[in-house]
Amino acid sequence: MSSWTPSPEGLQELLSCLRSSGSPDTKVQQQTQERLESFNEIPGYNSYLVYILTQMPGEDVTVRSMAGLLLKNNIRMRLESFDPDVVAYVQANIFTAIGDSTSMIRNTVSTVIDTLLVELGPEKWTEGLSKLMELADSDNQLAQEGAFNALDKLCQDIPKRLEQLEVGGQRPLDYMIPKFLTHIDSPYPKIRNFALSCAIQFISPDNNALTLHLEPFVVALFKHATDDSVDVRKTVCQALVQLLATRPDVLVPHMASVVEFMLYSTQDTTNEEVALEACEFWLTFAEDPELVNQLRPYLPKVVPVLLQSMVYSEDDILLLDTEEDDAAVPDKASDIKPHLLSSKAHTNERLEDAEGANGQGGHMSRERAEDDEDEEEDDDDEYDEDEEAYTEWNLRKCSAAALDVMAVAFEAELLEVLLPYLKEKLFSQDWLDRESGILALGAIAEGCITGIEPHLPILMKFLVNSLNDKKPLVRSIACWTIGRYSSWTIKEDATAEHKQQYFVPAMEGLLRMCLDNNKRVQEAGCSAFATLEEEAGPELEPFLGSILSNLVYAFNKYQQKNLLILYDAIGTLADAVGSSLNNQAYIDILMPPLIAKWGALGDQDPDLIPLLECMSSVVIAIGPGFAQYAQPVFNRCISIVKQSLIEFQQYQQDPINYDEPDKTFLIVSLDLLSGLTQGLNTAITQLYSQSDPPVLTLLSLCLQHPDAPVRQSSYALLGDTAISCFPILKPTLAQFMPVLISHIDVEPRLAEVSVCNNAAWAAGEIALQAGSDMEQWVNPLMERLVPILLSSKAARSLTENSAVTIGRLAIVCPQLVAPHLEVFVSAWCQALADIKDNEEKDSAFRGICAAIQVNPNGISAAFGYFLNAVARWTRPSDQLNEMFKTILLAFKGMSEGPAWDAQLAHLPPVIVQRLRERYGV
Repeated sequence: MSSWTPSPEGLQELLSCLRSSGSPDTKVQQQTQERLESFNEIPGYNSYLVYILTQMPGEDVTVRSMAGLLLKNNIRMRLESFDPDVVAYVQANIFTAIGDSTSMIRNTVSTVIDTLLVELGPEKWTEGLSKLMELADSDNQLAQEGAFNALDKLCQDIPKRLEQLEVGGQRPLDYMIPKFLTHIDSPYPKIRNFALSCAIQFISPDNNALTLHLEPFVVALFKHATDDSVDVRKTVCQALVQLLATRPDVLVPHMASVVEFMLYSTQDTTNEEVALEACEFWLTFAEDPELVNQLRPYLPKVVPVLLQSMVYSEDDILLLDTEEDDAAVPDKASDIKPHLLSSKAHTNERLEDAEGANGQGGHMSRERAEDDEDEEEDDDDEYDEDEEAYTEWNLRKCSAAALDVMAVAFEAELLEVLLPYLKEKLFSQDWLDRESGILALGAIAEGCITGIEPHLPILMKFLVNSLNDKKPLVRSIACWTIGRYSSWTIKEDATAEHKQQYFVPAMEGLLRMCLDNNKRVQEAGCSAFATLEEEAGPELEPFLGSILSNLVYAFNKYQQKNLLILYDAIGTLADAVGSSLNNQAYIDILMPPLIAKWGALGDQDPDLIPLLECMSSVVIAIGPGFAQYAQPVFNRCISIVKQSLIEFQQYQQDPINYDEPDKTFLIVSLDLLSGLTQGLNTAITQLYSQSDPPVLTLLSLCLQHPDAPVRQSSYALLGDTAISCFPILKPTLAQFMPVLISHIDVEPRLAEVSVCNNAAWAAGEIALQAGSDMEQWVNPLMERLVPILLSSKAARSLTENSAVTIGRLAIVCPQLVAPHLEVFVSAWCQALADIKDNEEKDSAFRGICAAIQVNPNGISAAFGYFLNAVARWTRPSDQLNEMFKTILLAFKGMSEGPAWDAQLAHLPPVIVQRLRERYGV
């Protein structure tokens, strides 16, 4: 195939298509795209592409580059269908243009080589890797640059595979790494940068090829720290950050020099990219507890540099310091970020999740669905307070994040260093300094709260006054910082005077900012107010009329982007005040604009998603008061679920002609159905009965959807259905229970943990309603739940949910649970001993007590755990108290004095005292 030549007619046809692809006419573009796609049916198509890219230097570079990009995509997606002769032709010819005189072609060729090596595997094209290393020493600067470009891409794409690669008993990387280090001293800046970039891909805590050369590598980094090339200095900073993160031991002996260089680079005002890479060093430094002592001596130098890096640059000001009154200016499509599905607490009691979200207790029986990628919040989001027109990570945000992490690590030590600079900034006449000082004050809120608290009476008044600043950027950042300290304004031990002096002005000030004439301030005010709502909770009840009037007024003032934030603030308010919202006066204020927006948005409008989320929280809070709006909302949710399932089925059957539908509409509709079912309780039965198609028919399909978040929301709805309208669910239990049981897994994948959680929770709710009809499913459920309880790897929330459901199974079928007590009861007691008292915990303990009464010997070996769990109840219900007393006295009667005393001896004295006072034991 290496002697292959193209057909002149075929070549001209392809060239004509490639030339047409740049047409401004969208119809021509579409026709060209379809024609190019059809060429994939021609066996030699990819040979034509490589021929145009490499053998036609006289052709327009955009046409050649387009041929190369099509070739790259075909290699990535269709390589297995290539004829071996075509692969051989590509391999034989692709290098001929690696030194092309045009940088666009060199870059395209390097991309094709990289893609071919990645897809084939370097072990199957060792000649390609050898050729790149040979060209890396070429006297032809352009060929050398092209080869290094491909090597850099390859090292970034498959570093682990390159580390593990052996050819003839030799590791190519053992030869490649020294070669990279040699070329770090190249006279050509691009080669120096490529060589550095290749090497840093192998910085690793493992004993890899670079480990043998770390000292000369560090020497090379220091040598090029002052390189004339901005790109090289930026890559040096990246390398030092990676070394700090993975091999700090290498840097510790040189730390003084490294710190000075990074301080200098962080202040590189001419090149923000270098400054940003250098600033990442401080963030990495502060995040590693083992390096805290290394960083401590440099705090006096680092803190003022970070503080100065938080000041808006001149470019920022040109972009952001726009006209003040832009509230009436419609948003551009580019202003609106894609909506990420949030995870909000339902109003029902929840078992505490493993991470203790937001540092608050909270209980979680089931979880709202969210995208897998959002399982962990990104701390960087805290610094999106300014929401620039460009939203990428920048020096200002990185500096604020680094200061935040340092505040957590050093607390009072950091505050002592920061305070003089902070005072100077906050009370500066220059609004830019003042603004950055307010940002810094917000950044240290978590770590330095103890030290800053004595100053907060003055600072909070200063922040509230800053809401009157003529500069929108100052008002905006003041909102964010007030939000960061909102918990202090409403702290648990706060007096009525404290709340009146600090909480009320903060609340009123943020509400005023929600209605500011500047869109950026509106956004910051609304977001900060949502934070304050979460902190204040029921404390907002006396102000509900005023709050709702302000938020509803914003409906008429906000453009599209801020409306999405307004929905979140209203949903958060509903979560915070709960059933207090079920007041006709409040309903009359809130519901008309919500329903108007609801009616104005189409079923596929992305803005419907946050509105559905908001409505879920509102309907749960309002409860029975939502009845007048329920039917159209319910019917629309059913319609969206039905249509989503139809579209998904079409996609599954014909993925070529149908796009995969956005599952988010399905998830939020299921969540709103859950909200309606919770809020209306048994009154939802009529809507279920009239549903077309039936809710449970749709639900049975959703429970088997391949996307975990869909199943997660489906099990939440199944459990709510069991609570609110069990008579409708009861005839279908034989259909639902086997599927439910199959989704309870001892070690689910991360994406499936919430599905498993909700399935376990739903099983418990169904059990309470089904009573003895649950009998046939008790043993299959126990076979799934007990191993979760006994597993050391299970998520804490899943363990607790499993324990509650076992207890509920024991309420309805104690005779089936009792024989297994000896296996699981010690783990069961440990799982539920420390969670907050609530109805779920109460029902679980009542069930386990019923099982103990059936099989007293089953708890003998774990009686100490049981005593500990019993004593940790704060206020058990009367029924539960009687059960505890009966069991304890029975066991005391069965045990001889010394044996009983031995049981008590293992418990803390305070627990023993509590047992004696309550139960006389």
